[in-house]
Amino acid sequence: MEKANTVNVEELINKASCAAAIFTQLSQEQTDRIVKAVYEAAFKNRVKLAKMAHEETGLGVWEDKVIKNFVAAQLVYDDIKDLKTVGIISDDAENGITEIAQPLGPIFALIPVTNPTSTVIFKILTALKTRNPIIIGPHPKALKCCDETARICYEAALKEDAPEDCIQWLKVSSMDATHALMSHKKLALVLATGGAGLVGAAYSSGTPAIGVGPGNVPVFIEKSADITFAIKQIFMSKTFDNGTICASEQAIVVEKPVYEKTKKEFEKNKGYFLSDDEIKKLEPVAYDKERGLMNAAIVGQSAMHVAGLAKIDVPADTKLLLAPLEGIGREYPLSSEILAPILAFYVADDFDHAVKLCIDLNFYGGIGHTVSVFSKDDDKIREFASIMNAGRIVVNTASSQGAVGGILNTLHPSFTLGCGSGGKNITTDNITARNLLNIQRIAWPRPNKYFENFDTKLYYDESLDPASMEKRFGADN
Repeated sequence: MEKANTVNVEELINKASCAAAIFTQLSQEQTDRIVKAVYEAAFKNRVKLAKMAHEETGLGVWEDKVIKNFVAAQLVYDDIKDLKTVGIISDDAENGITEIAQPLGPIFALIPVTNPTSTVIFKILTALKTRNPIIIGPHPKALKCCDETARICYEAALKEDAPEDCIQWLKVSSMDATHALMSHKKLALVLATGGAGLVGAAYSSGTPAIGVGPGNVPVFIEKSADITFAIKQIFMSKTFDNGTICASEQAIVVEKPVYEKTKKEFEKNKGYFLSDDEIKKLEPVAYDKERGLMNAAIVGQSAMHVAGLAKIDVPADTKLLLAPLEGIGREYPLSSEILAPILAFYVADDFDHAVKLCIDLNFYGGIGHTVSVFSKDDDKIREFASIMNAGRIVVNTASSQGAVGGILNTLHPSFTLGCGSGGKNITTDNITARNLLNIQRIAWPRPNKYFENFDTKLYYDESLDPASMEKRFGADN
């Protein structure tokens, strides 16, 4: 595919373009056969690939990465397998609109270090389902596991007569090649999952892009919530793969009437509340104030490991570090997105105060992404949701698993979570195969009451008002 230490961008793109030309000729049946074979191969290798990802990146928990691979293979396949992606996909005779699905063309897929193998599986399945060749651009710290994942998927696809080079991947890390690929005139789309800098580069490349934004997820525990249940869900999510999912909880906002019970439940489940002095020790270890980013050294590490780096003595079985804070912003580094088992903690006087805190947290590095609420009051839930700027408002649910979808709700299972205009993305969708299609629309002639008997003079009559228009044509005709 490329020389030992270089990337031949033109060769990659030319091969992808040839694959695209062949892909357009495949039927739905042929396409689905390829997708099924790839899903089965990825599923079969889910444990092996999870172990490889953990060993290479040093992040998270390999057992949890197995579950990520399961979601990316099994749940994504179940979600897309019956989707029509070839030819006529809908025919509305009443309104005279026929929709035809067409592939986009070559896609360049950026892969994050936090979820490498699962994101490769997810992006390959959705690309092949829509007959789009894909070029995988792995994070430099996940080259080997992404290489193996792509190879397994590609060989499975070829066995079902998929076009040659329908899946390609970079085997060396090259920012020059990455930027050249993103801006290449023959590339159809950049599917960007990763850090803000790389996603921003994708959007400014001149090529259409679907990207993500950061997630600084606030969790509102409203006073009517089942506290015991809520805390178990939060632990299940925030400790999953040591907090590497961008939709994992980042801050707890609890109403004062249930504060004591909430604190006790966190402690009962092996959460450790930091003192002011311990917070000061943890801040420079967890967050780089100069760069305005979490420190890479603590990403995907256990609470015990992070505490050790900060020289904080905690009980030997500690699972979460909780930092009671008085404010939000640069002077409070732990109020930022940190992909590790660390949670900011706030006590709100009432509902309005809690909403304000959640808004501030959401706008401080997580706008458009995800928020979480635990409550038994549906009216409060709807009021809260209508105020928040988030693509996903997960209710009484572990945020990581809830936002990814397919596990605890019926959101599309996805490893690319759009954040809408607030997060500088094009959509708030859980990205899936439907987002990787061009839809043509045949518009058949249908009568319109205002133009059936077109009278040019009528539209230039300045005395014409809406009432006389409706009287002339009939409001319901």
